[in-house]
Amino acid sequence: MTETWEVPCSAPWRRALWLSAGLGTAVTGLEAARAIHLGTPPNPWAGIGLLVALISCAMLHAVSHRVTADADGVHLRSLLRRRHIPWSDISDLQIRRMHTDNWRVPETHRIVLVLRGRRKRLLPLPVCRSAAELPDFEAKLAALRALHRRHAPTSAPRTDRVPVISARTAGRTWAGSLALCVLLLAGAGTALAFVPAAETEKSAWEAAVPCTAATPAAERGECLTTLRAEIERTDANHSKQRSWLYFTEGRPLERLGVSREAALDFEAGDRVELTVWRRGVREVAGAGHVWREHFPGAGDVVMVAAGCLLLAGLPGARLLMRLRGRRLPEDEVIPSALPFAGALAGTAGWLLPLCYLHPLDFLASPAVTAWTSGGSAASAGLFAWAWYASRIRRPDAATAAGTGTGTGTATGTGTESGTAAAPTAPHVTSGTSAPRESTARGDVFLSARFLEHTDFNPNGFGSHVVLGDGPPAVAPHGGPGRFAVKPLPVERLTVRNVRRPRGGDGEAVPRKWHIAEIDDAGTPVHLAAAPADLARIVAELRRHAGAPAESGG
Repeated sequence: MTETWEVPCSAPWRRALWLSAGLGTAVTGLEAARAIHLGTPPNPWAGIGLLVALISCAMLHAVSHRVTADADGVHLRSLLRRRHIPWSDISDLQIRRMHTDNWRVPETHRIVLVLRGRRKRLLPLPVCRSAAELPDFEAKLAALRALHRRHAPTSAPRTDRVPVISARTAGRTWAGSLALCVLLLAGAGTALAFVPAAETEKSAWEAAVPCTAATPAAERGECLTTLRAEIERTDANHSKQRSWLYFTEGRPLERLGVSREAALDFEAGDRVELTVWRRGVREVAGAGHVWREHFPGAGDVVMVAAGCLLLAGLPGARLLMRLRGRRLPEDEVIPSALPFAGALAGTAGWLLPLCYLHPLDFLASPAVTAWTSGGSAASAGLFAWAWYASRIRRPDAATAAGTGTGTGTATGTGTESGTAAAPTAPHVTSGTSAPRESTARGDVFLSARFLEHTDFNPNGFGSHVVLGDGPPAVAPHGGPGRFAVKPLPVERLTVRNVRRPRGGDGEAVPRKWHIAEIDDAGTPVHLAAAPADLARIVAELRRHAGAPAESGG
């Protein structure tokens, strides 16, 4: 084993960045010296050179990272900083799988150092962006773990499995969800603070009366003043942009912002009456067309506040699921928060109209009281269902006992590699869908799939396991009929353990499924299926292998 492991920067345009940074700095320095010598202000070339230099230096810092590991520990070096982490301070190494917005690079893999006190440090290198880079990434990770195990045997992990942390696992970051939840709650509180002002302004507009000759000049802003004008032209923009009405000779004003529909209704040459209130044109009335400015009342503002509150429930649900899975291993997949999203959508169906129609009193009348109480009871039922649907289901003791199902000799423990990605299956059915039975032969097709390519599952073609009159087999379809199936070699299969999915199993495995760790004559394979279906498959394998079948769920 070598004593040094290094990941150099391999950016092909590093020299170009150094050249641009040098040229930008030189241009800036020369222009500054010229300006000081002549006593004149610097010309724009100095600003351009400074901008180029700053951008080049920032990009150089991003591509100048270097990671080196030796007997002393891990050394991190960049353009502006150096750091040394000894092996004794590192308790484990993890893989962080992060999704990106780039369709060419859908996800990346990075290495995370878990330090003492559960603090974590994300290494800038190596980075795996495609399947072609995965072997090199795994080799560098194996070299790091070997150095860690050799030079810090007391702090190194005892297992060979590398935890993989993704957006679905219990160890995912929660800072983004917390920040979004707090931001939306702050938006809801801010909107509620504007409810009295919005209701007061709307009531004042509705109660305003036309000005008279006896109205004092100081109070004319609170009454309605009518002016005559002629439209010169209109400018109807798209719905996301403001449309305009232009008036002849710029009187009483040059232009007025209106909706797109109003700009399409009015035409050049139309004579209109403008209603002015509080020094602003609030209404334009012409021959058959009227535009009025919309004043948001308490209903509009309270509905916006309720919407922000419901939207805050989405990241809040993610935080809740993160809290429910706090006792799980960091790389174990936690249930989805989608049931809570459904409960929030159901709540929005009755709460938003109630906030718009009765914003100030949810008990204004018996009908409104019934609306509020009935909706609250329905939401309570929805959230109770969401809590039950998102529960963490552990494998049954009888199924996860690790009893062998085959008669072959087992070698190894059946542990998986944290960097192994699950192959893409032609068809994956989530949940606990009912099995499909073939009336012709009495076969039952259960949604299940092996995560590795084997002789009975070449290229990951299997999407179902068929049980029935014949031996268990892998099928690429949901039946009926056993065409294109491949029998399972039950005589050499030994189930070692049944567990919940982990981050290294891939994104194609549904969250609610369980995974059986099977020894295939010394080769570890993994079978994923819904809990009830997986227990049935394990029992059937035992029966065909001649072992007593045990029930599991």
